[in-house]
Amino acid sequence: MAGSAVAAGPAGHWDIGLYGNLFGAREYQVWVPAGYDDTQPLPLLLVLHGCVTGPNLMGEASGFNDVADTEGFIVVYPRQNVTSNPARCWNWQLPINQARDSGEPSLLAGIVEKVKAAYSVDPHRVYVTGISAGGAMTSIMLGCYSDVFAAGAIHSGGMFKGATTISGSAYALLAGSIYSPDSNGRLAWQCSGSPSPRPLPVLVFHGSADLTVNPVNGQQAVRQFLQTNDLADDGMDNDSVKYVPTSTYHGQVPGGRAYTVDTYAYGGRTLVQHYVVQGMGHAWSGSQSGLPFTDPKGPDATLITWLFLKDYQR
Repeated sequence: MAGSAVAAGPAGHWDIGLYGNLFGAREYQVWVPAGYDDTQPLPLLLVLHGCVTGPNLMGEASGFNDVADTEGFIVVYPRQNVTSNPARCWNWQLPINQARDSGEPSLLAGIVEKVKAAYSVDPHRVYVTGISAGGAMTSIMLGCYSDVFAAGAIHSGGMFKGATTISGSAYALLAGSIYSPDSNGRLAWQCSGSPSPRPLPVLVFHGSADLTVNPVNGQQAVRQFLQTNDLADDGMDNDSVKYVPTSTYHGQVPGGRAYTVDTYAYGGRTLVQHYVVQGMGHAWSGSQSGLPFTDPKGPDATLITWLFLKDYQR
């Protein structure tokens, strides 16, 4: 019976929840991984979908649930309300959603806390990722809740406070933010109450041919989080963390796309990593799902994201 010992414990499954506070309410879905045992605390990954999608499609496009079953972590997918945004985009460009304990960030942080209370979660290993509008919201969650998240990954998104109006967000998507990544790096550090020291390891993923979110937004996110980390290491803006890669790697997916990886290390640890996938548009890289906004020819962003995040503890 070669396969008899493979699937110990229950299969992975969806649970559905609802969280609300003064700023409204949001549904969310939890992927409880195969073999879940409530005596064993597991890492938690918050995944923020892009526009015109939701938890099920985001789960299918990314394949995070399969990785969770293998690696053993809980995945949480909040759902944006159509009443809050007709296209179901997270409203990352509104000032109410760019602060701690306010707007959508307060709802997302509340969902995380509710899931931590309901399941066996390792509070030192809570992570966040998202794509597009969800990627921009990931920057906000990292900046404003650096005491909650140990690390994060921004896919085809932008930096913290890349825009502060609807019209400004349209410009940022087209041509990059008008704001200084260095100034916004300080704002992100201050959003959690200027804690020190509290590093924020970040992975940034972007396609070089992204016509929806200009790739310069990825570059700005890298620089912004390097500035945030420069402040986080000793409370001073002294360029201790430099905007110069400590290493650059050129990769090639067999039969697929070329990509470059710039790594920014400090104190022997990777703080920021920047993947640029050549010729890829606005898409989740490496997804074999065939869904819109996915690209099967890029490197496997899902596995790369998890392997990056899992190394860090808060």
